[in-house]
Amino acid sequence: MVGLQVSLALNQGFIMSRQKLLILSVLLVLFGGFIFFDIGHYLSLEYFQAQKNHFFEYQQNNPVQSAAIYFSVYVVITALSLPAAAVVTLIGGALFGLLYGTILVSFASTLGATLAFLLARTLFRDSVQKRFSSSLKKINQGIAREGDFYLFGLRLVPVFPFFAVNLLMGLTHMPATRFFIVSQIGMLPGTIVYVNAGTQIAQLESLSGIASPGLLLSFALLGLLPLVSKRVLDGLRAKRVYSNVDRPKQFDTNMVVIGAGSGGLVSAYIAAATKAKVTLIEKNKMGGDCLNTGCVPSKAIIRSASAADQVRSAGHFGVKASLDQVDFTRVMQRVHEVIKKIEPHDSVERYTELGVDCVQGEARILDPFRVQVNGRTIATRNIVVATGAHPATPRIDGIDGCPHYNSDTIWSLKDQPRKLLVIGSGPIGCELAQSFRRLGSEVCMVNRSDRILAKEDPEVSQVVRDQFIQEGISLYLGANIHQIYYCKTHNSHVLELDYQNEAHTIEFDCLLTATGRTPNTIGFGLEDLGVELNDNGTIKVNEYLQTNYPNIYACGDVSGPYQLTHAASHQAWYVAVNALFGRFKKFKVDYRVIPWSTFTDPEVARVGLSETEAKAEGVEYEVTRYDLDDLDRAIADSHDSGFVKVLTAKGSDKIIGACIVGKHAGDLLAEFVLAMKHGLGLNKILGTIHSYPTMMEANKYLAGEWKRNHTPDLAMKLLPRFHAWMRNR
Repeated sequence: MVGLQVSLALNQGFIMSRQKLLILSVLLVLFGGFIFFDIGHYLSLEYFQAQKNHFFEYQQNNPVQSAAIYFSVYVVITALSLPAAAVVTLIGGALFGLLYGTILVSFASTLGATLAFLLARTLFRDSVQKRFSSSLKKINQGIAREGDFYLFGLRLVPVFPFFAVNLLMGLTHMPATRFFIVSQIGMLPGTIVYVNAGTQIAQLESLSGIASPGLLLSFALLGLLPLVSKRVLDGLRAKRVYSNVDRPKQFDTNMVVIGAGSGGLVSAYIAAATKAKVTLIEKNKMGGDCLNTGCVPSKAIIRSASAADQVRSAGHFGVKASLDQVDFTRVMQRVHEVIKKIEPHDSVERYTELGVDCVQGEARILDPFRVQVNGRTIATRNIVVATGAHPATPRIDGIDGCPHYNSDTIWSLKDQPRKLLVIGSGPIGCELAQSFRRLGSEVCMVNRSDRILAKEDPEVSQVVRDQFIQEGISLYLGANIHQIYYCKTHNSHVLELDYQNEAHTIEFDCLLTATGRTPNTIGFGLEDLGVELNDNGTIKVNEYLQTNYPNIYACGDVSGPYQLTHAASHQAWYVAVNALFGRFKKFKVDYRVIPWSTFTDPEVARVGLSETEAKAEGVEYEVTRYDLDDLDRAIADSHDSGFVKVLTAKGSDKIIGACIVGKHAGDLLAEFVLAMKHGLGLNKILGTIHSYPTMMEANKYLAGEWKRNHTPDLAMKLLPRFHAWMRNR
């Protein structure tokens, strides 16, 4: 550890005073002596067991001296961060018993830890703080505000090794006295358990003693310590956050859910299904964004646009047809008819029948146990925040003076845009841009990114980009947007931008912004309560989807990390179960297999790691690809553009990522999602019968490609000789 500190200091070019160099030299000598003289050999259980009779005899004859020597050795070991503290703790229990061993170890470990803390502070804190001041600003603020609590948690539940905690805390501004006191208290439970284990080890005379009840109990305590400590820490954290809250003596409901989108509806459904009393509050429409302004209307307009495209391309199939015009009013009317048809699935009537108390109104969280709506205060044991997100408006000069739409408001259009400008090239922007183009609008897409669907692999983006260009969508990617203004001469709005180092202007009569979504966290009490947020504005939740108030949960777009309807539903199960039954068993949310699809033509569907992500994370992988122009059904349907690409762990058929670009990609992906979820590899897919001729065969053919690439070379070389031998038999 000291050697690592020296390397860090030299590499970063720290300038040390003569005093610091002297301290560092002494540390180097001590650390070098530890290695050179193999002192670690003398601090092992094997050596202690071999010499324990001598140790016991000396301790009985010289109790004070032996305690002083032990105490001093322990302090030095801890101060130098030497890897022997756990063993020496056990030896302390063996030599001095539970009471005196605990006293010696407790104070020696804390004193040594504080010395290590001070050494790191003296040698490196000023230089580190100066060099990384901006990066450490938030850490320093957190230490000043809640340093005692975090240090106590690290001591009680050792997520990081104690020596690392000592050194890292020394680089902060935590006072040494506070460090000593908190460490003394936090390490005490673990010290008692380890010392007790040491008292049992001292009684071993042979290997048969390993099964003694006392030793087994000690090891059981060692195993239970992290669990018990975590429960204690959770209790202390809860006590701390609820210290100023007037807890109701009884509750009106088990759960209040705020927001009736995908996450809110599913969590309320599960609560009602388990016979809990649940209140669901929605200020707008049941079904949330997905039903009213997102997934449902966008897929409805995509279907209309696809019908128009099929008519235009009918000649390719030998069918004479022409598209005189698109009845845009009827298209939008059908969109709203689809919404109306699906509405009953998410209606107040349905959820009331299920046992949910549905309330129309604006909720306000008064405290962790009370929610107010329509003048009524509801006392609840748990709160679920599922308030979703809203479209973000890009910062462009002049945009406020220009009527513009987003994915929420575009459905109010009555007349078809003649020239539609789309700012943003993510999934929403791409789906709507292609739809409006196929319905007959001139479409221009502008974005600061140099790729559409920038979260996908470059080859995926390129396929969709080529299709857009073929359909006549104008693309200005990697553009620098300046301003929007109204041009009286042409009676239209104009976007001014730089593209490929040249100034450009784009005229438009309708503007659609699709530049992301902002979580809905303001205006219903979260900010007054002090619920913590992430840097991107989402609610900060732990692995159980709890906020910093353990009885307040969040799911869906408001918490992230995925803005997907099915991800919100997935989270909602964990939210409901953890909120209602968490005191007995809590479940960590599982994000390992989350699929998502973009419904352009061709569709893009993906699950697991993309190739770009795998490279960034340093994951070793192999790529297998199958092009759809080889698939019989794709050729018959003239949908033979696109591919299936699967990432497997190196040397294995285990699927770690899959991407499909092509017709019905979202449906075809399901087989890979199932395989990843249940640990099935490509060999299992290859051995599964697929109907002929179907698009789903592409998955099996890809598995065949993988198998062909992993056939043993030696076997392939020997097979011709085997067959020749068989022909001559």
